Amino acid sequence: MLKYLGAAMLALTSVSAAAETVVVTADKMVDVITGKVIESPAVVIENGRITSILDSRTADWNGKAVKHINLAGKTILPGLIDMHVHLTAVAEIGGYRGLQYTDSFWSAVGVANAKKTLAAGFTSVRNVGSAGFQDVGLREAIDGGWVQGPRITTAAYAIGATGGHCDDNSLPPSLDRQQPSVINTPEEARAKVRWLHKYGAQVIKICATGGVFSLGDSVGGQQLTVEEMKAIADEAHMLHLKVAAHAHGDEGIRAAILAGIDTIEHCSLASDETIKLAVQHRTWFDMDIYNDDYILATGTSNGTEQESLDKEKAIGLKQRQTFQRAVKAGVPMLFGTDAGVYPHGDNAKQFAKMVEWGMTPIQAIRAATSDAAVALGKTADVGAIAVGRYGDIVAVDGDPLTDVRVLEKVSAVIKGGELVK
Repeated sequence: MLKYLGAAMLALTSVSAAAETVVVTADKMVDVITGKVIESPAVVIENGRITSILDSRTADWNGKAVKHINLAGKTILPGLIDMHVHLTAVAEIGGYRGLQYTDSFWSAVGVANAKKTLAAGFTSVRNVGSAGFQDVGLREAIDGGWVQGPRITTAAYAIGATGGHCDDNSLPPSLDRQQPSVINTPEEARAKVRWLHKYGAQVIKICATGGVFSLGDSVGGQQLTVEEMKAIADEAHMLHLKVAAHAHGDEGIRAAILAGIDTIEHCSLASDETIKLAVQHRTWFDMDIYNDDYILATGTSNGTEQESLDKEKAIGLKQRQTFQRAVKAGVPMLFGTDAGVYPHGDNAKQFAKMVEWGMTPIQAIRAATSDAAVALGKTADVGAIAVGRYGDIVAVDGDPLTDVRVLEKVSAVIKGGELVK
C-alpha cells in the first residue's frame, strides 16, 4: 500500500512505465477557478483524464500500482491555451521570402513549431488560419501519436473578401492568385463555411478588416459586410462551430460584434463605445499585445515589407492602450499571441505584457486557461486541473500569482498524463 507521507512521498519512484494510473505530486497547485493555491496536491490521472485530486500527505492508493510524476518543489497549473497561433508559419520568413519555399515546406515546419509550443507549456492552441488544410493534417498527426504537439482546434483557411487581408495581394494581375476562401456575398459565405467544415475546420476564422501583413489595404478598413459576417456566424453556429474575426478597425469590430461573432482578434482600434458593446454582448477580445516588441525590433530583417512595418508602428501602442481600456471596462479577455508573427515557443512572454497593461496575474492566467476553455466550448476537457478534464499540467518554479514571468520557463509539461518535458 503506497502512502505519500513527508519524505516518503518525495522518494517514491515510478512503479511501472505501463501503469494506467498516473499520480502527479507537487508542492503547490494553482486552482485557476477559485484563484487559490492548494498545498501538497496529488492529481490522479487515468486513461488521460483526471479522476481525483487528493492531499499527497494523506493519500492511500489501496495497493494500486501507479506511475508517479514527482514535481517536488514546483507549483503546478493547468496546461496553457493560446487562442491565436499560426503553427505553419514562421516569423523568420516574412514578405516575399515565403515565395522561395515549396508548398510542403510549411507543413514540415509546422511539426517543429508544434513541438516547441508544447514544450513551452501550451498543451492546447487554436490555429486561426492555415493554407492547404495544413493545420488539419498537423492535428491529425498529433492526435494519432505520429508527432508531438498540443491539442489543436483548427480553422484551415480564413474567410475574406476579394483583395482583403485573407486574399493574396502580393502578385501582379498576370500572376493573379485568389485564395480559395474568398467570398463576395452572404450566399458564398455560407457555402464556404460548409466547405471548410467538410474538410476539418473546427472553428471559422474571418477577416473583417485589413491587416498589418497584408499589402495595399488599410489596416483598419472594414472588408466584409455585416450581412456577410452574420451569414458566416449563423451557418457556423448551426454547425456548432464558433467564429473568430480578425479585426483591427473600430467599424469592423463593431460589425463583427453585432453579427454575432464569438471572438474578436487584435481589436487594436476599438473605441470606448465599441468596448461597451462588447461588454453588453459578452464578446471575447483576443489581443496579441506582446508581438509588437518583436516586429519593431526585427524591422525588415526577416523580409517584412516596410509598408507592414509602418502599419505596426501606427497601431502597436494604440492596441495596448485599447487592451488597457477593455480590461478596465470588463470585456471578457483571452490569451492569444499570433505566434508565427514572432517565434514559436515564446508564447508565454505575453503574460507579463498583459499584467503591465492592466491585468492581475490570475486574470492573465485565466485568459490562458479557464476562460479560454469557455471560449473554445471545451470546459469538459481543458482549462483547469479538475476531475473529468484532461491531465494537462505545467510546472513552474516560484509563484505565478505574484510573478507571472515564471510561466516563461516551465520546468515540466504533462499532456494527458504523459510527461512530455
